Amino acid sequence: MLDRLASRLAVAALRLPAARTRRIVVTRDVAVRARDGVILRTDHYAPDLPGAPTVLIRTPYGRGGPMRLLCRIAAEQGFHVVIQSCRGTGGSGGSFDPFAFERDDGLDTLDWLRRQRWWGGAFGMFGASYQGFVQWALAADAGGELRAMVAVATASATRDSTYAGESFALDTVLTWVELLQAQTVPWLARQWELKRGQPRLVAALSHLPLVEADRVATGVTVPFFQEWLRQHTPQADYWRSRVFDDRLHLVRAPVAMVSGWHDIFLPAQLRDYAALRAVGARPRLTVGPWTHGSPGLFVAALRAGLSWLDAHLTSSAGTGTPPAAPVRVHVGGTGGGWRDLPDWPPPARLTRWHLHPGSALRTAAAVPSPPDGFRYDPADPTPSLGGPLLVAQRAGPVDNRPVERRADVLTWTSEPLTDALEVIGPVRAEIHLRSELAYLDVFVRLCDVDHRGRSWNVCDGLVRVDPQRFPVDSAGVCAVPVEMWPTAHRFAPGHRLRLQVSGGAHPRYARNPGTGEPLGAAVTLRGGYREILHDPDRPSAVVLPVVDSASQPSPSRIQRL
Repeated sequence: MLDRLASRLAVAALRLPAARTRRIVVTRDVAVRARDGVILRTDHYAPDLPGAPTVLIRTPYGRGGPMRLLCRIAAEQGFHVVIQSCRGTGGSGGSFDPFAFERDDGLDTLDWLRRQRWWGGAFGMFGASYQGFVQWALAADAGGELRAMVAVATASATRDSTYAGESFALDTVLTWVELLQAQTVPWLARQWELKRGQPRLVAALSHLPLVEADRVATGVTVPFFQEWLRQHTPQADYWRSRVFDDRLHLVRAPVAMVSGWHDIFLPAQLRDYAALRAVGARPRLTVGPWTHGSPGLFVAALRAGLSWLDAHLTSSAGTGTPPAAPVRVHVGGTGGGWRDLPDWPPPARLTRWHLHPGSALRTAAAVPSPPDGFRYDPADPTPSLGGPLLVAQRAGPVDNRPVERRADVLTWTSEPLTDALEVIGPVRAEIHLRSELAYLDVFVRLCDVDHRGRSWNVCDGLVRVDPQRFPVDSAGVCAVPVEMWPTAHRFAPGHRLRLQVSGGAHPRYARNPGTGEPLGAAVTLRGGYREILHDPDRPSAVVLPVVDSASQPSPSRIQRL
């Protein structure tokens, strides 16, 4: 009764389509046996509609709470909903080893589905984050019975997101480790830890060596965290069986992708989109003003996902409402709004904004000028502020003035804009530097400075520099290309562009100790001075994809996603 009431309230509050049926039979803790004998605990939400298609959700986050509500809502829309706890979680047997078993366990679950008397021969998949990864693990081998996917804030390969710029996404990884471990502790103990501000996790994010950080955060050693510290090089065999981006060309099911501009997996998800487009697929892409765990992302994904699954799984698939635009993005900043695009990225004019003397940022060519420099000390690391983080409450755009006041952060700022500047697409920076240390990080962030002087982060990126990847020239200078998060942002008239350059963003990224010691074992911290060059021979710049707003479709009304 409570589940039915909660479903009705959620449907009304979120403006979801009216239920097709309220009669749902729920069977919990079904034992699905994997090929190695491990039992995968599974719940089945069955509507009283003949021939209903199936929606499969596989998750390491449990089958209760919000997932229970989501499953009932989807079942009331006319789907058999099957939700399964990944091995080692939620009562399923075995040990949780991220990404390792998801292909085989997914195929075994599909084989079980085919043997059920209510199986209608077609299914779709839905899920966010890790729930999206397990979709990609299965998709290439699922055959024609897979008719639709809804991949939310996720990617087919998580290795590059874990080691963004060949650094280590410490905040995301360790926070996720703590979140998974917290599912094994009593509810009251968990609430007390959250109320205290998670002091163990906070301490672990600053702890060295990193090989001990999991025990500091959770009280136990977490095997996969230890592996990720060891297997961090691009050549590591460990990741080859745990990524599925090389099999995207085999996926035939229509895919809807939903993400946010400040999502931790956005660059990887957009690479998935490009890979599907390259083989002729037409995925649907929606990118909004959301962070990884924000409520807005959940609501948008639910609306878009139910619509997508209905369009491709029901008997009326392909009829009725005309198709929506293949790409829909929210343009941030003043005067932005939703835009419908034919593809991603849209046509744009690549414009170089050069670093100039006097902390100026200009489109004019670089001029003869001495470098600017700063000292980075990993014992007092430059803090991260907002941006793409796992925890929604700390992520997204924030006023960057506190960090910009630090001596270890350099900024270059444009004059106030006379006209609006619309930037939509991939963003990159090219930084020329000289450092007294061979091992260092380069963090670059683009900000929008408003009329009140507040500096709002738009997008950023980090690269870990070592002598093998970035050899220096005869003057001791190396050029560092920094791939930044893609964006869609409108800089309003009177606003200014600002570029930050610093030596890190801790704890979002593990601090670079400056010694070249192994990632997990490093304990010695060595500070050092570095210079950013911006003369005609070494023109450091940020490259922005500028679109002509007059040629773009006018901002569409904010519609239900």
